[in-house]
Amino acid sequence: MSTPLKIEQTVAALQQAARDFAPACFANSMGAEDMVLTDLIARHHLDIEMFSLDTGRLPQETYDLMQEVRKRYSLPLKIYFPDCTLVEEFVAQNGVNGFYDSVELRKRCCHIRKVEPLKCALAGKRAWITGMRRDQAVTRGSLEVSSFDADHGMQKFNPLLEWTNAEVWEYIRQNDVPYNKLHDCFYPSIGCAPCTRSVTPGEDIRSGRWWWESAEGKECGLHLR
Repeated sequence: MSTPLKIEQTVAALQQAARDFAPACFANSMGAEDMVLTDLIARHHLDIEMFSLDTGRLPQETYDLMQEVRKRYSLPLKIYFPDCTLVEEFVAQNGVNGFYDSVELRKRCCHIRKVEPLKCALAGKRAWITGMRRDQAVTRGSLEVSSFDADHGMQKFNPLLEWTNAEVWEYIRQNDVPYNKLHDCFYPSIGCAPCTRSVTPGEDIRSGRWWWESAEGKECGLHLR
């Protein structure tokens, strides 16, 4: 389970980001992993900014958790939104749910609602931190805990890279960390409401994201390879 050593290594990675790559920021998607990082950053009083991307299509449970984080932690959570003009143009051209029509349109929607706001959030930063784990998806097998992100021109940290899903949840329960209630309804990975569904026991944990697409390409563009 989540051993003291793994927690210690995670805190060390966060401390390195705050110390050696200031200003550093943490991209909090409100998933279980990100709530572990939220708790660790707040618990150790690390000088790391925290932000979330509000795509405009998030589940109500995600908004509820954002509010809970605001109440529970003194660590501020800054929210970034997509450019409304780009969203309006996409909807006018493709319909409000046009992202279902092709992978190209889905990735265009992700680009408008996630990738462009991320650029704003990362502007002026020297490092960013994510809650990605190696066993979440086939696209994440070659990740490193700390590496240079050439696409964004800064260092990228994945402090929970070697944690298992069980270790994440053990930490949440032992430390009474708030989490997205959709996890209790078999949503292991949560994104926009129309692009996320529950999974059945035995299914891959990312199978509920963009379930109409092949597993090899299930990324939104935030984490370029």
